Amino acid sequence: MRANGFRDLVREDRKRGLFRVHRSAFVSPEILEAERERVFDRSWLYAAHESEVPRPGDFVTRDVGGRPLMICRGSDGAVRVFVNSCTHRGAQVCRENQGSAKTFQCFYHAWTFNNQGELVGVPDAAGYGGSFRKEELGLTSPARVEDYRGLIFVSFDPEIEDLVTYLAGAKELLDTVLDQGGDDGMEIVGGTHKYSVRANWKLLCENSIDGYHVRSTHKTFIDYLNSVGVPSQAGVKFPGGARSLGNGHGVMEYQAPWGKPVASWEPRWGEAARLEIEALRRELIARHGEQHGLRIADYQRNTLIYPNLIVNDIMSLTLRTCYPIAPGYMEVSAWCLARKNEPARWRSIRLDAFLTFLGPGGLSTPDDVEALESCQRGFRAFREVEWSDMSRGLTRDPVMEDEEQMRGLWRKWQVQMNGGSPSRRRAVA
Repeated sequence: MRANGFRDLVREDRKRGLFRVHRSAFVSPEILEAERERVFDRSWLYAAHESEVPRPGDFVTRDVGGRPLMICRGSDGAVRVFVNSCTHRGAQVCRENQGSAKTFQCFYHAWTFNNQGELVGVPDAAGYGGSFRKEELGLTSPARVEDYRGLIFVSFDPEIEDLVTYLAGAKELLDTVLDQGGDDGMEIVGGTHKYSVRANWKLLCENSIDGYHVRSTHKTFIDYLNSVGVPSQAGVKFPGGARSLGNGHGVMEYQAPWGKPVASWEPRWGEAARLEIEALRRELIARHGEQHGLRIADYQRNTLIYPNLIVNDIMSLTLRTCYPIAPGYMEVSAWCLARKNEPARWRSIRLDAFLTFLGPGGLSTPDDVEALESCQRGFRAFREVEWSDMSRGLTRDPVMEDEEQMRGLWRKWQVQMNGGSPSRRRAVA
């Protein structure tokens, strides 16, 4: 432990308009170990969407907060989250990414659990003696599990506040995204993007709500838009704004020249598509009123749910998480979220954007990965160049290309790293 804890890693002087982050936050193994305990173990973390386990017996497995988890819909229809570790000697009871099963048998010693987590089979159970109780050895769940409109979150902190309170101002942004589903609701489209980045996990969280880098970093995408007849970002003023949402969450929300399946048209999609989009827009307005309906249709938004869930409601709607393996190495997973029963034309457009812009080999993600990895290489000189500056917009009402939404992340991080528990108090702006 550092003699003075981690109090000096984030410095803010509003009078002078200065906000700086010490670059050891991106390279120190000691800081990463503290983050595992103080950030990831004391926050709400996204685990899955209920549509990924639609039928009794369906399951998916994934790592969340450094733990192997299994999300399963039991034979009784209830969705549960289990730690994917046998209560006997610890082996994973399920070694598949997804599937359907009535029971899960640990391959090591053949202990068997049903899809409601109960221990139902133990070879030679009589050998354990009279104090052995199968009902006490079912699969373990994280301390807290909550479902918000189909989004399943977990926390390993039994004392954390409820999820809705934790979401603070981000709840309203999630509602705007999820209201796209109408009566049918939303679903994860099958398939996952998985990739790794040789950079610190917080850099991706910053980057995902950073409007300042778009013109310079994504010039290839802007040139592509020009080539297909879509106005580029250059010279276009984007109404909207970037803001902190409390508890470390942040958003940039804006109007963009490119379209999205709900429900903004691009000329390259053709006249028939325009008529379909207009009908969908009328449906949104009838359901939600003109102001909210047009906000869903016309505005795009990149939202960070602290600490590590990124919701990109842009030309495709994606959920993305990252988790650190080392100070300079993270693993990333991303999923496409869509309206259930979406017409084939719009599902195709959505998935094309999910692949060609947001995918690991698309027009955006490789740019961002290179930028973040370049930062991480630069951080090797953190002793000579100690501080990163994030002061843009500190002394004015923030605009799209300012950094207030990222400063919110760092304010929450600083409180947690110094032992505070803002999740049990008030939202931290």
